[in-house]
Amino acid sequence: MTDQSRPLRVAIVGAGPAGIYAADALMKSDTAKDRGVSIDLYERMPAPFGLIRYGVAPDHPRIKGIITALHKVLDKPQVRLLGNIDYGTDITLDELKSHYDAVVFSTGATDDRALDIPGIDLDRSYGAAQFVAWYDGHPDFPREWPLEQEKVAVIGVGNVALDVARVLAKTGDELLPTEIPANVYEGLKSNKAVEVHVFGRRGPAQAKFTPLELKELDHSPNIEVVVSPEDIDYDEGSAVARRGSKITDQVATIIENYAMREPKEGAIHKLFLHFFESPIEILGENGEVVGLRTERTQLDGTGNVKPTGKHTDWDVTAVYRAVGYLSDNLPHIPFDSQAGVIPNEAGRIFDDGSHLTGLYATGWIKRGPVGLIGHTKGDANETVECIIEDMGNGALLDPANPSEDAIIELLESKNIPFTTWDGWYRLDEHERALGAAEGRERVKVVEREDMIAASEPHKVQKA
Repeated sequence: MTDQSRPLRVAIVGAGPAGIYAADALMKSDTAKDRGVSIDLYERMPAPFGLIRYGVAPDHPRIKGIITALHKVLDKPQVRLLGNIDYGTDITLDELKSHYDAVVFSTGATDDRALDIPGIDLDRSYGAAQFVAWYDGHPDFPREWPLEQEKVAVIGVGNVALDVARVLAKTGDELLPTEIPANVYEGLKSNKAVEVHVFGRRGPAQAKFTPLELKELDHSPNIEVVVSPEDIDYDEGSAVARRGSKITDQVATIIENYAMREPKEGAIHKLFLHFFESPIEILGENGEVVGLRTERTQLDGTGNVKPTGKHTDWDVTAVYRAVGYLSDNLPHIPFDSQAGVIPNEAGRIFDDGSHLTGLYATGWIKRGPVGLIGHTKGDANETVECIIEDMGNGALLDPANPSEDAIIELLESKNIPFTTWDGWYRLDEHERALGAAEGRERVKVVEREDMIAASEPHKVQKA
């Protein structure tokens, strides 16, 4: 039975938007007013913000502006950031259970969902998530990326596919004003891609782009977006989808406009959007990609498609699959590898049909890596309602060491150079100073050790 005389102690594993929204929901709850809450946000990286820092393309400052709202949450005295701590290695589930009334997992997704077609394992066949991690300066990924191919394919019709295609089609100098680190700029400056082909097996009304992302493709003077008029096709199911969704209708209209317009003068790169082309094989020679084979599809009346038996071989020598992210399988937590989620009901983590007391999930690890960043707010609210309900029923954990100091003493006893919210302000100031020296807003620090040195300089010797 939780001691009701002290604040509710909650650990949130993952300090991306999902975890921060959960902290915000807890602080806005009646429990926060009546009893008080004390929240520790654990983050594997030395810096917070998860997907926004390491998953959003650098030329999307609008989306990165969400950080402003997240800042306000982390500025609250009820919340502590504990960064550079790897769950399962630096801190265990049993240790969390002995210090908190509830533990919420919001670890998101960092790997690529598999695409089961022949040739997927050839050299120059890449997962989009790995490329995104490279250009976003993720410290756990290689510092160099091979960009020697002139014709490149991207499989997928979601916003990640558009990000990958746009970054591949832009010049390095176009991206230099963003926060990209020096190694990424040097890589993109030597990029040889002049044609980028994006493939989707269904039509314009079924594409998962957002209108703003789709329009942004055309903002670069160096990119001509090309759509074949033959790909502008709708059946009754497509018409229903357009009537039922303003976003779907806007996306289809933008694609139609790309198909109808005149060639763009001065554009040195072409970005093709191909619809009704289902990738069935990546072609290879000597273990390397030399082409992509697709099968033409056609609408079946419901908005779905059926194969036509007509095949096309496309002259591309690198392929990026952007067919979805795959969530991380966490130690000592059940995981549904097919769905890519922790088994849960409304956020309560379940194993063999029963709720694991005090354990919860939110965000992509809860419902799968789909939807926009803002959708995780609803996840957080639902999960927090479950925590509050379980607290009222006496169904949370009964931690042996719930004081705020106890967990800090544990981390320090392990000599873990963990980072803090104050440390983030120091790292933020450091990155902005690096940017100012080059006339840019910020230059992202890549190396984990350099992030720690900037954010927690007094801990570098301990590390």
